[in-house]
Amino acid sequence: MLEQVKKSLTSQYEGSLCMLRDCIAACRENLYEGMIAHGSFRYVAYHALFFTDLYLTPTEDAFTLREIHRTGGDERGDGLSPGLPKDRLLPYVQVCREKAIEIVANETEQSLAGPSGFSWRKCSRLELHIYNIRHVQHHTGQLSAYLRRVDSSIGQRRDVMKWIGWGWR
Repeated sequence: MLEQVKKSLTSQYEGSLCMLRDCIAACRENLYEGMIAHGSFRYVAYHALFFTDLYLTPTEDAFTLREIHRTGGDERGDGLSPGLPKDRLLPYVQVCREKAIEIVANETEQSLAGPSGFSWRKCSRLELHIYNIRHVQHHTGQLSAYLRRVDSSIGQRRDVMKWIGWGWR
């Protein structure tokens, strides 16, 4: 059962990150600073990836800021981070994908049943993975809805920003 759980988690991380990547790629430069709720497209996309990266780390103490966080910001603080330009954000999706594959592969039955590793997330490590995937999907939905509303070249087209049920495409 453990291998099936790990395979499913990896597949869902890949599917959700693939959909996020497609939204970022579809966003035209003139829409990248457009507002979604309380932050720009740039901010929301960065926020989703920052927390994906953070929550994939086994514990909050083990997380170290990457070089890209110097520009993009540390989302654990108060206030909104500046985020990253699109050309730096797209490679961050791949970094998170690779981290998800590696981290999930190394999970054990004990680690998944154990604490999340984050004092502010009182759940198991398994539930944190599910939460993390849902978080990516939540923000991907915001980004997708925004683009479909403001970009007439996307609108209701089904061939742009497709639903990915599982895996990387």
